[in-house]
Amino acid sequence: MYREGLLVVISGPSGAGKGTLLNLLRDLGGDSIRFSVSATTRKPRKGEVDGVNYFFKTKEEFKLMIENDELFEWVEYCDNFYGTPKKYVEDSVKEGYDCFLEIEVEGAAKVMKAYPECVSVFILPPSFEELRRRIEKRGTEDVEVVNKRLDRAREEIAYASNYDYIIVNDDLKDAVENLRCIIRAEKLKSGRNREFLHQFQQA
Repeated sequence: MYREGLLVVISGPSGAGKGTLLNLLRDLGGDSIRFSVSATTRKPRKGEVDGVNYFFKTKEEFKLMIENDELFEWVEYCDNFYGTPKKYVEDSVKEGYDCFLEIEVEGAAKVMKAYPECVSVFILPPSFEELRRRIEKRGTEDVEVVNKRLDRAREEIAYASNYDYIIVNDDLKDAVENLRCIIRAEKLKSGRNREFLHQFQQA
């Protein structure tokens, strides 16, 4: 049956609980899961490891990656470049790992276009009121910033119908189990098992 891993694109508004969900999934998934590692030109922070937290590049190295079409997507932010290297993702998938890429909606659209076999999942809170509550509960941002995050959330949610699946993160354990079910079901699709079917029919 299907032996390659999957590229799983995860998006959702701030406050949907994407990071918490993926960390729990990784704890449950063991060695079969990898998280995509981004490339950046910013300097490593204390404790960060090259190839684990980021691939740290000079601006010249990063620009060469752009020229050589080595990135799914990239952005320039606060005088530094950030991007998603193709090689790490593609190698992980070929080696049988399920590679999860948590990314905002514009970048996700680029990845989905470049890698149509990927599985895309949009994470939502149970309601917009709950989203507001979660963001306000952090207590780290003033009202103006909270409202900006909510405005951005409305923009992002408009893209949700472009994704293969939607998971409502109300109960964290249920949300993780739903994500695990999606991965299992995707690997059982006939389109991903043509080689196995061909071998079976030739026996």
